[in-house]
Amino acid sequence: QVQLVESGGGLVQPGGSLRLSCAASGFTFSTYAMSWVRQAPGNSLELVSTIRSGGTNTHYRDSVKGRFTISIDNAKNTVTLQMNGLTPEDSAVYYCAQSRNWSSRGQGTQVIVSL
Repeated sequence: QVQLVESGGGLVQPGGSLRLSCAASGFTFSTYAMSWVRQAPGNSLELVSTIRSGGTNTHYRDSVKGRFTISIDNAKNTVTLQMNGLTPEDSAVYYCAQSRNWSSRGQGTQVIVSL
């Protein structure tokens, strides 16, 4: 079955960086578009970034453009989110998911941006 395992979250000061990783198994990873979504307390899930299966087409929500970079490694079945210039508004639990099926997401990794 589909399994997605996120890692790399933590506590970071404003302006800092984190690199989130997601290990995928149980499906043909190279044929799926993948997304990072996040959920802050009291808020609904929101799309952060998407990357097409070929890795050449990416999408970012406006608030993270220029700060976050999504990438995939089809040889390792991983999707990564490099996050720079973090702000407190980026604090949330981050999940990776198949782009068309957010219910496939894993357990998530928590990002806290605070002094």
